[in-house]
Amino acid sequence: MRTSLDALAVQHGFERLFDQMPTHMRKTMTYDRGTEMARHQDLTRSTGVKVYFADPYSPWQRGSNENANGLIRQYLPKGTDLSSLTQDDLDDVAQT
Repeated sequence: MRTSLDALAVQHGFERLFDQMPTHMRKTMTYDRGTEMARHQDLTRSTGVKVYFADPYSPWQRGSNENANGLIRQYLPKGTDLSSLTQDDLDDVAQT
């Protein structure tokens, strides 16, 4: 079942990222309603980070995410084939 595998991978990915963050910065996150967050309760149990979900068609509820997407699009326009990029390429975009 692909969805549960994707959700597990997302959970583990967030757990690794949260482990690298100072505890005082790991309080909440607001996510869209994608199936990759199906394990949000497990993520909260393992990290203490409460997960909230934005209402459909309400991007303002995830303002910092929408702002970051706009900044990233300056370097990686929509439709860019990310498989051609290396981790170093992505790190360069993140540092810019």
